[in-house]
Amino acid sequence: MLEHLPAWLGKAMSGWRAGVESLAIVRTELTPPAAMRLNSPAFGDMARLPERFTADGAGVSPPLVWGDPPEGTAMLALLVEDADAPTPQPLVHGIVWNLPPVAGDLAEGAIVADGAGTPGAGDVGRNSYFSEGWLPPDPPRGHGEHRYVFQLFALDAVVDIGGATPGRSAMVEAMAGHVLAAGVLTGAYSREEEAPVGPVGAVATA
Repeated sequence: MLEHLPAWLGKAMSGWRAGVESLAIVRTELTPPAAMRLNSPAFGDMARLPERFTADGAGVSPPLVWGDPPEGTAMLALLVEDADAPTPQPLVHGIVWNLPPVAGDLAEGAIVADGAGTPGAGDVGRNSYFSEGWLPPDPPRGHGEHRYVFQLFALDAVVDIGGATPGRSAMVEAMAGHVLAAGVLTGAYSREEEAPVGPVGAVATA
């Protein structure tokens, strides 16, 4: 949807950003005491997201791989947010709740609508467009680079998020005080700015 905004408007909004300070992992009640390994075979940390995973490509979720969570972990939860969205809070691009508490992975395209969840594979939640599944990155032209932050939380209990399709607010509330560790992976994406267009037949003069 945001790809239809003109580049001049995106540039005018370039100073409007949610900010990394608004990410869930920065919240005091979710700040992890330990770190986990989280990476992707498709892109490196702080590297550009391949177009395939955005609104300019197939729009599927990227593959993820993580290491062993700490002892005492009862479940894992994944939250993907755009720290540079031109909104008061980061846009949510993906939620997966109640993942098994072991080293594992999510295959490419795994974050899709799953109703009440898949036994042994977690429950996909709602993104910021109120749909279940992956919200492909779709930054406005001219707005500059956006950071898409993948946050994997190891929790010390199987906590109830309420409802079959969790959203960010319920997720953050449920995780508060239960985070043992977290892994963070950031992918960047931007759209090229359109070149300015002058009058047809205009000729530069010295």
